[in-house]
Amino acid sequence: MRQKEFWIALGIGAAVGGVAALLYAPQTGTATRKKLKRGLDDLGDTLEDAGEYLKDQADRLGKEAQKLIDASRDQFGDAVDAATGAVRSASKVVKSAKLV
Repeated sequence: MRQKEFWIALGIGAAVGGVAALLYAPQTGTATRKKLKRGLDDLGDTLEDAGEYLKDQADRLGKEAQKLIDASRDQFGDAVDAATGAVRSASKVVKSAKLV
């Protein structure tokens, strides 16, 4: 719960700080709105770039994970083949020992 309370307090503090900054801004409302619009546009571009970067990283990590899965599957198959061969060899030895 403490983490939730922290984020709520942080959000309220940021909102109060933003309102106070707007009220005490040394420029006109029009200039402030233009700056805010420009800032929001920049933020949108930044978020879009971050989203594309994250998508690319997720794709890359997905491909790497698939390579690891494939390699593990191959190693497991090799281990099964080796175990099968060992069991067959042991079986032949046991059968030949029974015949003697």
